[in-house]
Amino acid sequence: MGRSRYLRAVHPGPAGGLDPEEPETLLECLTGVSERIGRPAVLIAMDDLSAIAVSRVAPMLRERFRIPHQPDNLPARVADKAELSRLCARWDVPHPETVIPASGAEAAEAAWRLGLPVIAKWSRPWLLPAGADGLRSTMLLHTTAEARRLFERSAEAGSRLLLQRFLPAGPDTDWFFHGAFARGGRPLLAGSGRKELSWPVRTGLTAVGRWLPDPAVEEAGLRLAERLGYQGILDLDFRRDERGCFRLVDFNPRPGAQFRLFADAAGLDVVQAMYLDLTGQQVPQPSGGPGRVFVAENYALLAAVRGGSLPRRRAAGPAGAAGQAGAPRASAPVPAGADRPSDRPSDRRAAPKRDAERGRVETAWFAGDDLMPFLAMLGALLGRGAGKGVRALRGVPEQGRRTARAVVRAPRQRGRSQDSAGSTDSAGAAGSAGAAGSAGPASRPVPPEASAEPDELVTR
Repeated sequence: MGRSRYLRAVHPGPAGGLDPEEPETLLECLTGVSERIGRPAVLIAMDDLSAIAVSRVAPMLRERFRIPHQPDNLPARVADKAELSRLCARWDVPHPETVIPASGAEAAEAAWRLGLPVIAKWSRPWLLPAGADGLRSTMLLHTTAEARRLFERSAEAGSRLLLQRFLPAGPDTDWFFHGAFARGGRPLLAGSGRKELSWPVRTGLTAVGRWLPDPAVEEAGLRLAERLGYQGILDLDFRRDERGCFRLVDFNPRPGAQFRLFADAAGLDVVQAMYLDLTGQQVPQPSGGPGRVFVAENYALLAAVRGGSLPRRRAAGPAGAAGQAGAPRASAPVPAGADRPSDRPSDRRAAPKRDAERGRVETAWFAGDDLMPFLAMLGALLGRGAGKGVRALRGVPEQGRRTARAVVRAPRQRGRSQDSAGSTDSAGAAGSAGAAGSAGPASRPVPPEASAEPDELVTR
């Protein structure tokens, strides 16, 4: 972004970095920025840590900046994984089954009961110490011993450990919701979309995404914003489970990396809508937009190369199943309307206008009138690739490497019915050597046999 010809100025952040627990340094920094600008400016946080820190100093900056009103430390509450789990339970928003253990023994027992592999998260990932070996915001655990050992590092991590049931990934499982909201949770612009490709594969950022209206996803996002009285921009991540229910897995109180996907026919996106609202201007009624495609060129290339060798999970039932297992499928007041586009040929023949919309592509880096960001990204991508190739040839490990690879096997859901286990196996790993379910009922779960083939490769 620093290379863009449209960037007027860059203001340095607080010396020593941003610490949400010590907002005084941010307050001093932003006060200086305001004095250099010389008039009130709109302030929109672009990552979770910034959103949390800005909300804590916002009352002292009302005369200097136009900031979304988010009282009661709201960004920190929704970004906290434990608090989000409680909010979902209170408001009947589907969420992966979650356990917050109070001891290492409880962590091991919860991992066994939820079914291995299991997802482990730290409730406040922004408190993780930089460079801590083996501590990442989200991890996949394969044994109960791993869960016990990880809990014992809670003090080092700075927040509580959560264990969640693993939801297997597939070609139609990862969805997201973006919205800009005025006071009281009134939507200015909102929409739902599906990840076509992600990097790391099936676990990470959106590499290719499509704006697809889905009433269940939209209704869940709008309901959360209304009940929170949310003002500002949010980005929600959902995963569809084996029964077709969309489950909220992450709440980001700021724009997502693919926010430009949700731009209408006139180019209005969630950031522009928020700017107009905060400056007292009328936000135009959105028109058009569904069917647009977002492509992050660097991640899309990597995901396409890596993902080509992965087994694909069969889609978990018809789209309508989501309304039966999850939230009521009510039409959302978004520019998309209530109809969900389908990839079936019959639907494409019936909607030529929708086909035209699908041809509109929003690239993350390339712009014909502003090439420098794309060239800088391309140079960095090629440089990292060349560096990894040289290290591989020399056999020298990368110093300070923060990536870790884990083989994800088909989930073995313990304590569930035979039908549920069979459904999970068919969805997760068609090439597994053994079945997860036992031949008959048992008094307690039996450890599963090792799978002969991995379901997918996760890189973080």
